[in-house]
Amino acid sequence: MKAILSTIIVLILCTACKEVVSETAQRQENITPETQATLTEAEVISIKNGIKAWDKVEEIGFTFNVDRNGNNVAKRSWLWKPKTQDVVMIMNGDSIVYNRKDIDSTAMAADRGFINDKFWLLAPYQLVWDEGTSITVQDTATAPISKKLSKKLTILYGDAGGYTPGDAYDFYYEEDFIIDEWVFRKANTKTASMTTTFEGYQNHSGLNIATSHKGLANDLHLYFTNITVK
Repeated sequence: MKAILSTIIVLILCTACKEVVSETAQRQENITPETQATLTEAEVISIKNGIKAWDKVEEIGFTFNVDRNGNNVAKRSWLWKPKTQDVVMIMNGDSIVYNRKDIDSTAMAADRGFINDKFWLLAPYQLVWDEGTSITVQDTATAPISKKLSKKLTILYGDAGGYTPGDAYDFYYEEDFIIDEWVFRKANTKTASMTTTFEGYQNHSGLNIATSHKGLANDLHLYFTNITVK
């Protein structure tokens, strides 16, 4: 399933110790040239961002935050056990507990939020996890915020399945395969629905996670706190 960035817009309107390492160290997931030649671009991105460590993850927790013009407009905390698919959402002091293998009408709204927030947290992995997608790569493109020459990977979701089918995402990155910016295009429109940075990378038990995303006009700040990985 893919992220539903429109959930953020709706919301706007209406412990393990973490290891913070240098940016250089974060970008040194080794792939030999021979191995890289046999991988897709999406696979290389996911490996460079630590997907090989995912199989060891028993539990991951995080808080998803959205600020608009300096004011917090959304905050949700999650605890997820990926092997059993048990999920706990905590928002405004209330908790919802459910299992993703058996989602009823009560859990549906929570699960929409979970899929959205998880996609932001683990976007490099979703490139290889998600089914029913088509991926194209452009070797030279101009990143929308920094205006740097970058590579661009576009993932387009099929018209069926997921909460918001037919959306597209453009990922901008350099030769290190670490995502620097992205563009969300609802229903695969030509114009951007949302554009943000990928920054504030932290290493959590081998997972390379961008903890901060800032909007094109710098009025939007989406960020993660309380990240724990077991």
